[in-house]
Amino acid sequence: MQLGADHVRVRVPATSANLGPGFDSLGLALALYDEVEVRLVASPDVVVEVNGEGAGDVPLGEDHLVVRALRRTMELAGAVPTGIHMTCHNVIPHGRGLGSSSAAVVAGIVAARALLAEPRAVDAATVLALATEFEGHPDNAAPAIQGGATVAWTTDAGPRAVGLDVDPTIEATVLVPDARLATSRARAALPERVSHGDAAFTAGRAALLVEALARRPELLFDATEDRLHQPYRTAVLGASSELLRALRDEGVPATVSGAGPTVLVLAGPGHRARRDAVLADLVDETAGWRRISPGIDTTGARARRISGDAGALSSGSSGATGPRVVPGSPAVRGGSMQ
Repeated sequence: MQLGADHVRVRVPATSANLGPGFDSLGLALALYDEVEVRLVASPDVVVEVNGEGAGDVPLGEDHLVVRALRRTMELAGAVPTGIHMTCHNVIPHGRGLGSSSAAVVAGIVAARALLAEPRAVDAATVLALATEFEGHPDNAAPAIQGGATVAWTTDAGPRAVGLDVDPTIEATVLVPDARLATSRARAALPERVSHGDAAFTAGRAALLVEALARRPELLFDATEDRLHQPYRTAVLGASSELLRALRDEGVPATVSGAGPTVLVLAGPGHRARRDAVLADLVDETAGWRRISPGIDTTGARARRISGDAGALSSGSSGATGPRVVPGSPAVRGGSMQ
């Protein structure tokens, strides 16, 4: 496979997985973005610069997660390895349950795809499969690629995902604590078995959540209730568990974002006054919290070619001049990544 460009920029949204009862399946893209710029160079050097979140903590060479995902994708496509100069402008908090590792993986895959002469050679199913290969499950990867809300699952043939409608009146708020929580530690808190009653309860709430997100935001409080994972993580969530309980005691649809410790609030018009009243008392920087209201991302990962072949790809044509925009996935809202 030949290369079609040597310089691309990628933007990938933060994500919140689970949304309460949708454990390892439901996810939502948030309009909070990491941006990565990749240049291919003739020398074998790999140089990574990181600004913002993760600066000073993450590897700066071949072990960097974006580099690893890019290399894996180019290897799969049969592209010739080359040197890489990469700059990462990170906004997504690390270790907080907002999909920072998924964003890095997806950034590498989408960057590699944009560098290829034929990006569609790495199709939607392959993008999702590669991201899941790194992440272990597709709940964060799917919304990062596709945008909006998604439900993802795995089959013998690989991971699958479809987009879900989201009512435009729903507001997403993330409450980010200073403390981090490793996903491995949060998962270690889960029991090997749960009761049939709790499993049935949570399955029903997950089904209800699809309707609440799409058309009935007044149902979000009941629809975000979970008995499968959040109750077991109370001890490791610390102050986040207390904030979650305070919000839900006031009827506010709040959940743990991913493995935590960030708390996600999905508020319809009827929930906002109660949300704001609770947060005015409990959440500010002096108490160790950041309140972010990012909005819901609807486009997913995107890449732009800065040099090389300059045809416009977003509409499927190849003859126009100007920067070439390469979507992270050709899937559309309501469509599937298969």
